[in-house]
Amino acid sequence: MPILPEPVQNLITAFERLPGVGPKSASRLTFFLLRAPEEASSKLAEALIALKSSTAFCSRCFNITMAGKDLCEICASSTRDESQVCVVEEPLDVLALERTAGFMGQYHVLHGALSPIEGIGPEDLKIKPLVDRIKSGSVKELIIATNPSMEGDATALYIKQQLQNTPVRLTRLARGLPMGGDLEYADQNTLLRALAGRQEMD
Repeated sequence: MPILPEPVQNLITAFERLPGVGPKSASRLTFFLLRAPEEASSKLAEALIALKSSTAFCSRCFNITMAGKDLCEICASSTRDESQVCVVEEPLDVLALERTAGFMGQYHVLHGALSPIEGIGPEDLKIKPLVDRIKSGSVKELIIATNPSMEGDATALYIKQQLQNTPVRLTRLARGLPMGGDLEYADQNTLLRALAGRQEMD
């Protein structure tokens, strides 16, 4: 027989599926919510439902936006430079770069990186829409800001190959970023230096 009631065990199991949450953390979160006022649990449940029902992806850059909106705030802004596009792996990377206040172009979110080991190929990422966007002719510089890892480098190389017959200028963030690190964990000064020191892709 199970020691815990099924609803409690189900929530622990659900928390364990989240990245960075182990069995002990999952149990602590569950029992915190069990003891907390009902309002706290209700607000969490409402926020989780709204996360899926009230959000969507921008039709141009694939960043997160409000449901019902075709373009995100960055793509819809008249103050952003449409000729300069920064390619990142995840929406969190957009937040990291925006915190630096050093980039006034637009973005393109791939939603991952190439990883044959995990079965992630080009068709699983937003690479084709990126190529189509470049071929439309409005983009003059594409800044590849995939993570400095084997997967990030492979993705950058693949994008370069797909765009070799286009006149777009291809640059890569300077290696002020640690190898194997993620953009979301980099400090603002490191990101600013990497952005300012981007180089031509050889």
